[in-house]
Amino acid sequence: MSISDLFDSGLQSRNKGHFSSIIRIAMEDGTLSEEEKVFLDKLAVHLEISPEEYAEIIENPAKYPFNPPYLHVRRLERLYDLSRMISANHIIGPKQKETLSKYALALGFTPQNVHYIVDKALSLMVLDADLDTFVYEMENMHK
Repeated sequence: MSISDLFDSGLQSRNKGHFSSIIRIAMEDGTLSEEEKVFLDKLAVHLEISPEEYAEIIENPAKYPFNPPYLHVRRLERLYDLSRMISANHIIGPKQKETLSKYALALGFTPQNVHYIVDKALSLMVLDADLDTFVYEMENMHK
């Protein structure tokens, strides 16, 4: 097995873990809304999740571990995806904040500022921020 094969399989494993965490959030209320389904379909393409893998992950999302990325910008990108799914139904309350806080901690954000990060992330979702704006605003929120 070549180095590129190892990298590709590691990247694919992280993508599956990320996708499964998004599915867990989407399925938290027991159903998938049409908006959530559209988002998941687009995300699957972006993360290079095959239709077979998609079906397998939907069937058992807990099968894939959550693997946080090393780079801060990649963690922000994952937080963006998670925030979009949390806010997909346009309902943001304590339960949604608590769920996003758990995933933000799993991504490596610190307990000291996780609530501030979650509030900022969800406020950017209300403003319909795109990925670039989200990353920029999150990286510059203390400046």
